[in-house]
Amino acid sequence: MELEERAGEAIAGRSVIVTGAASGIGRALASGFARDGAFVVGVDRNGDRLSELESVGVHAVVGDVTDADTMRKGVASALEGSGRVDALFNNAGFGTPGAVEVLEDEAFRTTVAVHLFAAFYGIKAVVPAMRSQHHGRIINVLSRAAEACFPSNSAYSAGKAALWALTRSVAGELVDDGILVNGLIPGMTNTGIWGRPRPELQAPDAVYPTALALATLPDDGPNGRVFWDLREYPLFERTIGRGVPMAAAPREGGEQ
Repeated sequence: MELEERAGEAIAGRSVIVTGAASGIGRALASGFARDGAFVVGVDRNGDRLSELESVGVHAVVGDVTDADTMRKGVASALEGSGRVDALFNNAGFGTPGAVEVLEDEAFRTTVAVHLFAAFYGIKAVVPAMRSQHHGRIINVLSRAAEACFPSNSAYSAGKAALWALTRSVAGELVDDGILVNGLIPGMTNTGIWGRPRPELQAPDAVYPTALALATLPDDGPNGRVFWDLREYPLFERTIGRGVPMAAAPREGGEQ
């Protein structure tokens, strides 16, 4: 399935919440939606960088997305400013590399919380408003890391895989309320997640056309699916059932 590319004016007059809006993909999405005439609420803990977006019309809510109160404040800001919430982008995220035996417990918990619990809090906060409108679009930013499961990337992969499961489950719960829930894979993008500039990768604003299409889906649009560059991506379907590298054979006389 392929999404229809939309003109920027499709989002004009609508209300959008973007988490992780201070930098990277979130910043590009928040700026793009504001430029195209949406009422945009950007949520991030980096108040200094987030405040820079106020000059382009983004309304800042500073706070930790793993705190449910932060997400409730984001929804309240959208309702106060526009009277509605049309789209929520659960975009906040970061990578925490490290082999499992050396990865700190708190680092694992925080990584999963930012990708999974923050999205849960955002969805829970926004559903009452969307249900009363009988209209809403929830987009969770996923990653192929969920299925690739590279070594020393367990926290990030686990968080994204769980977010995919949340996306699918909630999509089934809310479809009768006019709320569509889908996933978006940005692809490899030049953001701070790498810890260094990666100019050979796509710029963050390359994600905007797919984000715009998902935020403005028609009422009979796709639900519970994943999209990458406007095309549906079969997350997990190509990898389920494939093995991982086998453990070394036990030495003769050793325990298996």
